[in-house]
Amino acid sequence: MGRVRLILYDFIISFMWVWSGCLVKMFVVECLGMGHQPKAEIVTGALYVINMFFFAFLAKVTKGGTYNPLTVFSSAVSGDFNHFLFTVGARIPAQVIGSITGVRLIIQTLPGIGLGPRLNVDIHWGALTEGSLTFAIVIISLGLSRKIPGSFFMKTWITSVSKLALHILGSDLTGGCMNPASVMGWAYARGDHITKEHILVYWLAPIEATLLAVWTFRLVVKPITEEKENVKAKSE
Repeated sequence: MGRVRLILYDFIISFMWVWSGCLVKMFVVECLGMGHQPKAEIVTGALYVINMFFFAFLAKVTKGGTYNPLTVFSSAVSGDFNHFLFTVGARIPAQVIGSITGVRLIIQTLPGIGLGPRLNVDIHWGALTEGSLTFAIVIISLGLSRKIPGSFFMKTWITSVSKLALHILGSDLTGGCMNPASVMGWAYARGDHITKEHILVYWLAPIEATLLAVWTFRLVVKPITEEKENVKAKSE
């Protein structure tokens, strides 16, 4: 039952995530009337950070529910085979279906909202961009989980600001998404979710970058158990 609840949480949170991005955009552009002014970007960034805190709180309350396949995939790579199968076979599909459902409802309710992020460069440059951004954020997340494991506020603050900075860097090229499920929702709505560009740039490149980040982190940083054993040996 715990696993079933986790799948349900992933679906709901993924649904909420795609909606939150659209609502933030509508609030800044229409409710505040800022349009595309420079100050609108500042307000949007601040609301993005607040939004990240909200979803980090949801992840804590649901004990792991999240909207990003890369988050669960990085932990699945480090876990046992059963955990890996559960993540790839159940959790990630739930996140994708939640995102698609959310986008379809957005388009029906707010037809003028747009059709999500698009690839604005060639496929190889786009794959390199998404891969590099993903590698950076996974390394940051893994580092934070080691350095300040108990500080919810500080960890969420650093992660949010880092994601915002990386998103800005890649926004004009690929959308700077670092979230295959969210992009899949919009691509499905456009009908280009099975194209070579979408699969390579928004799925294969981030997944490969996640694997590379996890393996690199393992090589550079000692496992926690090994560090504890070394500390224990020194104390004795």
